[in-house]
Amino acid sequence: MSPRIIFATLVVRIRSLYRERSAMFFTFAFPIILVLVFGTIFTRTDCMNYDLPVQDHSNSEASARLIEGLTTDNAFNVIPVPTDADPVQYAREHGFNLLLVIPRNYQGLHNLRVNKRDGMAWAPLRYIYDPSSTSVVNRIQLMSLMVAAINQRYTGTTAFITLIPESILPGTYRFIEFFVPGIIAMAIMTSALSNALNMNAELRQKGILRKLAATPITRTDWLASSVLYQIILSIISTVSILLISYFVFDVNLHIGVWLPLIIVVEVMAFVGFGMLLTPLAKEAESAAAVGNAFLFPMMFLSGTFFPIEMMPGYLQTFAKFLPLYYVNEALRATMIFDDSGATLRNASITGAFAAVAFVAGMIKTRWGDGGV
Repeated sequence: MSPRIIFATLVVRIRSLYRERSAMFFTFAFPIILVLVFGTIFTRTDCMNYDLPVQDHSNSEASARLIEGLTTDNAFNVIPVPTDADPVQYAREHGFNLLLVIPRNYQGLHNLRVNKRDGMAWAPLRYIYDPSSTSVVNRIQLMSLMVAAINQRYTGTTAFITLIPESILPGTYRFIEFFVPGIIAMAIMTSALSNALNMNAELRQKGILRKLAATPITRTDWLASSVLYQIILSIISTVSILLISYFVFDVNLHIGVWLPLIIVVEVMAFVGFGMLLTPLAKEAESAAAVGNAFLFPMMFLSGTFFPIEMMPGYLQTFAKFLPLYYVNEALRATMIFDDSGATLRNASITGAFAAVAFVAGMIKTRWGDGGV
């Protein structure tokens, strides 16, 4: 072992890294950016969006006092919900994980109802909630505390106004049922983009793609084979995830005709993004760094692991510009809610991303410069 040779080799590697500015950015600056972004999400509790949609069928003095009590100390920002809307469908369409319904006959302290079972006076309030959301528990607990404070303030008891839960879902689901579609979306994205980017960068650096331009293989043939390859990998990955989920966790998910369509559209989208990112990877060694810079924000800001309502408002807005967000929504709409309308809407937006990314990737790259 020669210290001189080790030192000389180390100097060469450091100089190579210095010359590859994109690798330097993604190796050093990008992790710092991630720390700053996610530190903002997880340490600033005041960023939690405690909006509370309320459907007030009573529209009385009693309901107004109740709503006023819920906004004490800015605990909730009450959002009025039209009384002619179906509360469950409204919550689904607007992405609310908690919605309070005040019944028409609610008169609060002015009209006590008697529970015949135990003779106690009570006023029931129904709330619609999404058990898939990890943040809904905090909201329900806060709402329960506020209602208990209202009860104590006006009646001296905590049992007058009673909260009755109703799930937004058609059946009984656990968090794992909501986690699995997100993992499927993430796995397909990672495979499609990373494989396309890494392979293209390596073949371009070695000059293989430029040599292929002189063969009977056309660019269309190459792209079609690449897409089919990614679709096959994605199907295998999806089937594997579902089998493990069914046999190990006994998940309850709906598998329909929408699932293969969403897989194909997602593959097209992220193969297209892979083609667009290839020119940024000057060398094959930097392809992984470039891909991670694109993948990591997509993974963590698209609602794959935690609901986007946990994030600050500007990041929630940013999330809705990410294609993976709509893939997650489409998969959950078909596999959990069995909602064809929501599935079609989110799949169409994903398809728009796919069309733009794939066409732009084809225009951006050419056989001659080895950029396919």
